[in-house]
Amino acid sequence: VPRTQTKLSTMLEKLGMKYEGRPHSGLDDSRNIARIAIRMLHDGCQLRVNERMHGGQLLSVPSSAPVEGAPPPRNPGNRE
Repeated sequence: VPRTQTKLSTMLEKLGMKYEGRPHSGLDDSRNIARIAIRMLHDGCQLRVNERMHGGQLLSVPSSAPVEGAPPPRNPGNRE
């Protein structure tokens, strides 16, 4: 857990954000990860699934697979 916490804190710091909540809390970690994902989407990143569970097995998803349920790409310079 400490290593994961450090990576999460480092990601937030690089984005100019601070950790919100209690360290080592799964719920607070999840919320902070969601904040990072939202920020990345606002910055124009395209998030893709790289693994998927099917029938109890972890399967790789090819990078050429379509992005499911993702919003259309936005112009990073166009902040609303």
